[in-house]
Amino acid sequence: MPDYAKMYRILFNAMTDALRELEAGRPEQARQIIIEAQRLTEELYMEA
Repeated sequence: MPDYAKMYRILFNAMTDALRELEAGRPEQARQIIIEAQRLTEELYMEA
């Protein structure tokens, strides 16, 4: 069974980090953070 709590924490933290990057004027960094979090959580889901 997927660990939804872990996936939520990963995505929540990534969104927080991405917002900081956007506020700092670094949209590409924000984009990369979101993409990596999505990849990681999809991988965790598929492995479960």
